[in-house]
Amino acid sequence: MDGVLKSWALPKGLPLKEGEKHLAIEVEDHPLDYIDFEGEIPEGEYGAGKVLIWDKGSYELLEKKEGKLKFVLKGRKALGTYYLIESKYLPSKNSWLIFKSAR
Repeated sequence: MDGVLKSWALPKGLPLKEGEKHLAIEVEDHPLDYIDFEGEIPEGEYGAGKVLIWDKGSYELLEKKEGKLKFVLKGRKALGTYYLIESKYLPSKNSWLIFKSAR
């Protein structure tokens, strides 16, 4: 959907080394108004906990297929080509693997 922030939770953070794979859990889209949100979401509410902006930048979508995204991140910290691959082995349909590619 256009006009929203697509979001994934990365419990172990973004992989910064080529070939390193991390779990990425797709979460609900967020309105564009949330782009600068930082703060504390109270216990008992959806997404409870501290929200911090780790990086900002842009991206370029290189490939989009069923269950696979390839993109370039152009942030201050996150730089390079990444893949998001939908996991067939984890129980949740929202489970993906993210890894940094050599190209």
